[in-house]
Amino acid sequence: MVYLRALLLPFSLLYGLAIWLRNRLYDWGWLRSVAFSRSVIVVGNLAVGGTGKSPMTEYLVRLLSQHGRVATLSRGYGRQTRGFLEVMPDDTARRAGDEPLQFKRKFPEITVAVDEDRVRGVSRLIQSGHDTIVLDDAYQHRALRPGFAILLFDYHAMDKPKWLLPAGNYRDVFRERRRADVMVVTKTPTGTTEAEKNRIRQQLSTTCDIPILFAGIGYGPLTPVLADESSAGALHQDTAVLLLTGIANPTPLYEYLSPQVSEIVHIRYADHHDYSAADIQKVIRRFSEIGNPHKLMVTTEKDAQRLREPAISGLWAGIPLYMVPIHLEIGAADDAVLRERVWAYRSRSHY
Repeated sequence: MVYLRALLLPFSLLYGLAIWLRNRLYDWGWLRSVAFSRSVIVVGNLAVGGTGKSPMTEYLVRLLSQHGRVATLSRGYGRQTRGFLEVMPDDTARRAGDEPLQFKRKFPEITVAVDEDRVRGVSRLIQSGHDTIVLDDAYQHRALRPGFAILLFDYHAMDKPKWLLPAGNYRDVFRERRRADVMVVTKTPTGTTEAEKNRIRQQLSTTCDIPILFAGIGYGPLTPVLADESSAGALHQDTAVLLLTGIANPTPLYEYLSPQVSEIVHIRYADHHDYSAADIQKVIRRFSEIGNPHKLMVTTEKDAQRLREPAISGLWAGIPLYMVPIHLEIGAADDAVLRERVWAYRSRSHY
């Protein structure tokens, strides 16, 4: 695999040149970048894969929704629709995208919208009276100029080469971290030493005054995926779990579940996998082969939105299917810095 990546380096150099030129054209004003008079906060990353953007977006929603009209906007990856769409709780993942639907079902009181054209989407939301818009995964969308940008890095990937696609996992040049207002290292394990954090700060540091914060992932109690699921959803040392995931990095969830149960059978699909009836039948067959009578099927919040699709939801009858809610966990000191920076920006933008 290392040799294959090395062979792809010339293509990464060409890709990097194109990305560098595109960014400079925006910086020099040769390509138009639209700014807005209301609060526009972007959450993003430089690498492909999951860095915890959804928990960060939810953190911001909880922080800001008590003080004005807040909306979230994303592309709606994997949806089969186009254009601007306001997401409703009874939508499907194929219509709205899995993560926007997750946001709406978790925060039914706020507006959740999708639009591949972020400038158009933000304009629509401002016109309808929203004063704060949080954009999920729009750091590279340079046609929109955010008022505040939060850039995320996965703790477990910090020591990997910062190579660009296709040789590496970076979709943007590492130096573009300088456009951020705050950097957050996510999925930081509990007990990470200050010396280790300082080592990572040195990797990320720039000449700009950008706070570098650390956060982890917290897990909530098992929650039924289907409304009619009534069996108990507790984990015990004698429980066997079939873990079903279609996310970029399921390792942290696997590591969280492993010490709590006797056995985990992991069926892993690609990120945003569109589950078919054949997929579900295969998963159920594998579940039936687990000999332990104390067994559960566990999935992620994001996967749950796709597993509820009307075409396949009926196949889960009689299967104890649960999801594990997640949330951002951040220490008091870093939380105070993040809140202060976000509120300072919001106060300026609403002056």
